[in-house]
Amino acid sequence: MVEEVLLGGALISSINWAETLSKLVDQGQEPDTVTRRLEDEGILGIALRVYPVDEPLARLIAILRSSTRQFGLSLGDRACLALSLHLRIGALTADRDWGKLDFPFEIKMIR
Repeated sequence: MVEEVLLGGALISSINWAETLSKLVDQGQEPDTVTRRLEDEGILGIALRVYPVDEPLARLIAILRSSTRQFGLSLGDRACLALSLHLRIGALTADRDWGKLDFPFEIKMIR
């Protein structure tokens, strides 16, 4: 499913991109190397674009805190959801708890 979405073009917030790179660092990978490889492969910047988190989007992320707290959503979770709300597009997740959320866009499970 992720590959299919990338073929159509996808967005990731800069917060979620930082989270992804951080997890790769935990696995011993270098962020610059990963970024260059994904750019060279035509993934990053073309199939997957990093969307900057500006002040209004940051405010929306904060606003989501109260309505998602009971589900234990992280800052990264809320960043993804806020971007979907802001752009009125669907979201992908592996987190089953997102299925309990009531948002005006489609949430697709990737596994």
